Amino acid sequence: MSTTADRLPFTGDDAADRYLVEEPLALLIGFALDQQVTVQKAFAGPHELLGRLGHLDAARIAAMPSADLDRVFRTPPAIHRFPSSMAAKVQALCAVIAARYGNDASRIWREARDGRDLRDRLAGLPGFGAMKVAGTLAILGKRLGVRVPGLADVLPAHPTLGDVDSPEALARYQAGKRAAKAEARATKATAQG
Repeated sequence: MSTTADRLPFTGDDAADRYLVEEPLALLIGFALDQQVTVQKAFAGPHELLGRLGHLDAARIAAMPSADLDRVFRTPPAIHRFPSSMAAKVQALCAVIAARYGNDASRIWREARDGRDLRDRLAGLPGFGAMKVAGTLAILGKRLGVRVPGLADVLPAHPTLGDVDSPEALARYQAGKRAAKAEARATKATAQG
C-alpha cells in the first residue's frame, strides 16, 4: 500500500511538487492553504513562499512581524485568494511547530506513538479540521512511507489527496470533489424547498 514518493503531483511544477516531499513544513503549509483555491494553487504556495522568503523555517516565519508576512502573501501574484487570512494561519501553524515540535515539522509523525496519536497531533495544528487531518494522514501513509502502529486504523476510507499519484488522478479527484459538492448543494436545496 505504501510507497515513498519523490514528489506529490499536486501543482504541475516539478520543483514545487518535489518540495512538498523534501520539506515537511511545506506539506503542512500546503494543507493550511488548501481552502477556497485549487489544489494546484494551495500546494504551490510553500514553494512560492520559499522563493519570496529565502527559507521555510517555522521559527523565523512565526517571529516575523505579521505585517511583513502579510505583505509577502499579498505581493502579486498573491500566494492565496485570501492573502491576509492565510498569512495569519500560516504564521500560527509555524508558531506551533516551532514551539511544540522544536522547529521540525517531521517530529509530528516521527515521534507519534501510534495512528491515533498522529491523528491527534495533526488535529492540534491550527486550521487542521477533520478533512485536512484525513488527507495528511493518507499522504503520510500512502505516499511518504510513514509507519506507525495503528495507522491503518485511522486512515480515511474515502478518496483523499493521498490517493493522488499522477496529474490524471488529481483531475479525477477534483472532479469527484466537485460532483460531491454539487450533490450536497442539490440535497440541501431540495430539503429547504
